[in-house]
Amino acid sequence: MIPQDPAMLLSFINLKLRDYYGSLEQLCDDLDVKEQEIRDKLASIDYHYNEERNQFV
Repeated sequence: MIPQDPAMLLSFINLKLRDYYGSLEQLCDDLDVKEQEIRDKLASIDYHYNEERNQFV
């Protein structure tokens, strides 16, 4: 289960991307979550996925 609060989700996703996954797509496939939902929820607090850095900034 992933956090529903956008700020907590940001921390959770960036930690997972940094420590365990090479891309957002890999993370979403492994955790069985929809990539667009993650992108939309984090965009609501003005964070967007940066592929080169493999994190939301």
